[in-house]
Amino acid sequence: MKSRHGLVCNYISKNATRFIGPAVFCACVRRRGSSIMAPWNLGESGTGAAAMLMFVLLTGLPAFLQALKMSPLIETVSDHKDFKKLLRTRTNVLILYSKSAAAGERQLKLLSDVAQAVKGQGTIAWVDCGDSEGRKLCKKTKVDPSSKRSGVELLHYKDGTFHTEYNRPETYKSMVAFLKDPAGSPLWEENPEAKDIAHVENEKEFRKLLKKEERPILMMFYAPWCGVCKRMMPAFQQAASELRGSYVLAGMNVHPSEFDGIKQEFNVKGYPTFCYFEKGKFLHHYESYGATAKDIVEWMKNPQPPQPQAPEVVWSEQGSAVFHLTDDNFHQFLQDHPSVLLMFYAPWCGHCKKMKPEYDEAAEILNKNQDSPGVLAAVDSTIHKAVGERYHITGFPTVKYFENGEEKYTLPHLRSKDKIIEWLHNPQAPPPPEQSWEEKPSSVSHLGVQDFRESLKKKKHALVMFYAPWCPHCKNAVPHFTAAADLFKEDRKIAYAAVDCTKGQNNELCKQESVEGYPTFNYYNYGKFIEKYSGDRGESGFIGFMKTLRGKDQEKVGKRKEEL
Repeated sequence: MKSRHGLVCNYISKNATRFIGPAVFCACVRRRGSSIMAPWNLGESGTGAAAMLMFVLLTGLPAFLQALKMSPLIETVSDHKDFKKLLRTRTNVLILYSKSAAAGERQLKLLSDVAQAVKGQGTIAWVDCGDSEGRKLCKKTKVDPSSKRSGVELLHYKDGTFHTEYNRPETYKSMVAFLKDPAGSPLWEENPEAKDIAHVENEKEFRKLLKKEERPILMMFYAPWCGVCKRMMPAFQQAASELRGSYVLAGMNVHPSEFDGIKQEFNVKGYPTFCYFEKGKFLHHYESYGATAKDIVEWMKNPQPPQPQAPEVVWSEQGSAVFHLTDDNFHQFLQDHPSVLLMFYAPWCGHCKKMKPEYDEAAEILNKNQDSPGVLAAVDSTIHKAVGERYHITGFPTVKYFENGEEKYTLPHLRSKDKIIEWLHNPQAPPPPEQSWEEKPSSVSHLGVQDFRESLKKKKHALVMFYAPWCPHCKNAVPHFTAAADLFKEDRKIAYAAVDCTKGQNNELCKQESVEGYPTFNYYNYGKFIEKYSGDRGESGFIGFMKTLRGKDQEKVGKRKEEL
């Protein structure tokens, strides 16, 4: 790989010879760690040669300065062996191929800034296909930037092989995002249809927008992986275009932990969260998550705070046929009724609300029929806690069958009216429960309060998934997280771990680790929390994250060897 001094010297030497002959030359005397340029020998060329030399220097100066300004983090490659070594030792490489040094000048300047931002996570290299050595490499790799209108080509290599052509916008933010997550979705602002959205990158821009903008602002706080956010973005974009000039619709990715202060200030507890501002002052939230562009436009023209919902009538007061039990009458009820199907529930539980109408309809048939094989009852476990604790209720709804006052079965599969009635006419033991994630063999380390700290201290790189078994997003992530763990199972320095936040005292551990929702992914280095993982939740995202860390380790080892 060429040094920058060598490139500059080579450039001047070639051009000097071209314009004023071999009498003028540049001798580069290389010593380890240094490079010096010998004085120019003008020979007998006289004043004319000196003038020509000055011309060469002046015309070559932009390239000379450009070479000096190029970041040392960008690796210049011209030899095929060096190229192969680069791909073998780095896992995430973006290479700029240019038909000449001049053709790649703009991209090199931009990539110098990008290289600094992705230091340790990705590598940027440059191949000058106009150089004699670089031309051979470009021919071997079958890359021809001269066929491109811009004279440059950007190709990405992942894990030693070609991955994709970089075809996203050539901007600092897009390139940094790409190199941090090459398999991730493009940024929202890369979508041409989102041109009328004010895309806010950091807290400084956010505060500046609030301070200087006179027009009303509707800010969408979102996370890139959030499904609801993605579904709402087209409507939000369309509304922004229709309201352009009179109102501002803005978007900000606040999922990274650096924005925890903003999330706390504006009560962002989930994604998306919409906040309405006038003259820099937060007034209220906009809470219509199924809104169309028309809904948003109409609301912006007449913004109203969310209407307080009328308190829901408790189930036990709705005239239901279900028998509602308490801590006081529970035991006696079981003595009086030899066959009881009992639902433990919480008023806020979505699954309970979904099951409630089915349970009510089944009770209308079973509880009012003298020949019924049994009765249906329910307990609000948030109020009557003694009963819930006695039967170890940890999730809702939980359905249990009691016969002659004794608990006999737990029945997670009974949710519909027909199944409830059918089962009570012929009570049978339920099918064996599905194995929990923790019970299934895998390379994921399942940790708890007792062994969390001690286990992580032994691992250089640990990605921990904090989850709840009932959480749909967690269930979606489990197979991908498990596959990533299996890939790295032989590496004793790496761990993929999981903590069930609903189990025992793990809830306190999860609070200590700042878990506010499920799933939450934290990265630890020898037991020390480093950052929240906010990348792609697919297999490639989890694997790429760890490969980047391992590649960083290999770079450090390589540098130490070079120093020795």
